[in-house]
Amino acid sequence: MRFSYTRRDFLKLVGLGTASIAMSQTLFAAGSVRNRPNILFIMSDDHASHALSCYGSRINTTPNLDRLAQEGMRFNNCFCTNSICAPSRATILTGKYSHLNGVINNRIRFDGSQPTFPRLLQRADYETAMIGKWHLKSDPTGFDHWNILPGQGAYHHPVLIEMGKRKKHTGYVTDIITDLSIQWLQQRKGDKPFLLMCQHKAPHRNWQPDDKHRAMYEGVDIPEPETFNDDYATRSAAAREQKMTIEHHLTPKDVKMRWPADLKGQALKKWKYQRYIKDYLRCIASVDDNVGRLLDYLDVSGLAENTLVVYTSDQGFYLGDHGWFDKRFMYEESLRMPLLVRYPGIVQPGSTNEDIVLNLDFAETFLDYAGISPPADMQGRSFRSLLEGDPPEDWRTSMYYHYYEFPGSHAVKRHYGVRTRRYKLIHFYNDIDAWEFYDLKADPNELNNLYGHPQYADRIVEHKMELERLQKRYGDTKPESLTSD
Repeated sequence: MRFSYTRRDFLKLVGLGTASIAMSQTLFAAGSVRNRPNILFIMSDDHASHALSCYGSRINTTPNLDRLAQEGMRFNNCFCTNSICAPSRATILTGKYSHLNGVINNRIRFDGSQPTFPRLLQRADYETAMIGKWHLKSDPTGFDHWNILPGQGAYHHPVLIEMGKRKKHTGYVTDIITDLSIQWLQQRKGDKPFLLMCQHKAPHRNWQPDDKHRAMYEGVDIPEPETFNDDYATRSAAAREQKMTIEHHLTPKDVKMRWPADLKGQALKKWKYQRYIKDYLRCIASVDDNVGRLLDYLDVSGLAENTLVVYTSDQGFYLGDHGWFDKRFMYEESLRMPLLVRYPGIVQPGSTNEDIVLNLDFAETFLDYAGISPPADMQGRSFRSLLEGDPPEDWRTSMYYHYYEFPGSHAVKRHYGVRTRRYKLIHFYNDIDAWEFYDLKADPNELNNLYGHPQYADRIVEHKMELERLQKRYGDTKPESLTSD
């Protein structure tokens, strides 16, 4: 059922909201409610940062997500530790790297008996719910209520599994997930702080828009990225041997039709890109609309003042960058995640942060705001101090990455690496032994592999030492020994 409000309903809710806001302000003055905020965690699937206008998108606008940036903090250097769906989700839940939480690829079943931040919040008397895309094969744990898509789920008329029972819904998946999220907020007990994880399927492949946005961008040519015709000239075989090119690996199912027989080469590549990117952006437009619906509900219900709202994606995505779609590689477009956080009265509106934060840090940040000490085996760090404008002097200046799923979809080689503020070092392994090194200041598009260049020899040695240090710190001391089978 789609939730919409008449003017009379809206005014009633505004009245209730005003009373609730006044109550929350009284409690804040007494020093209570603010110690245990509600947490609304909204996550999409494969939403690249460079497809949000608040991150400077050249190809679309996202007014409701921009509102979060305007009313909160935008993180410009949030990264994932393993750029693929299930591993990122497992890392977010556990605050642990893939080799420790057990989910190194999309084929492994998540062990829900291990400590996760929802379980810890639930034990601390939070009311918890998970609605939308779960994608971890096992049933959710740590939630008072859950209603999830089976596997990837369907865009239109999806089946969802509510507390173990399957039910087919009528409508579009992004609307339905939002409807169910609002319904849960309306029906919850209301005397406890809550955690709501609202997780969208969109804009995951194969990018099926709803009727409302189906004609969006008709008659418009979406600009191609600068690296659309990258020839991978300086890079290792890993970049050339992948199977995720716009030109050769998008299928008729992806572009929703068989392409014209007379299109070849560059003309076909351009045609496929337009078909792909428009549907991708149409799916994002629906996500943006539905984020707006959730924010409006928080406003009129009086919940906004004491709710920490987070928007992110499970990883980045290639939007024709380097001629690709999908993710997996440690290159910037895939590595980087959008992260927008709003907490009225605590997080400075319109603020930005340049520090390196990771999906590894989400769990400990939520626990910090709830006043819960994290388990000793969590490997991230709360970025509450960053949100509150007081960055510690010892905040990380480097991050560790490890991708395992080869052989597998898109044939991206296994690799690990380190990214610092300016440089990136990557080692591809398994059936290949190749290194790549990039100066991100001089070469932000990562077109010029500098590994082996004499003028960077010292920097490369430094980064190999830092890579080894991080592997020891996170317990990934024999990275080549763990298979993805």
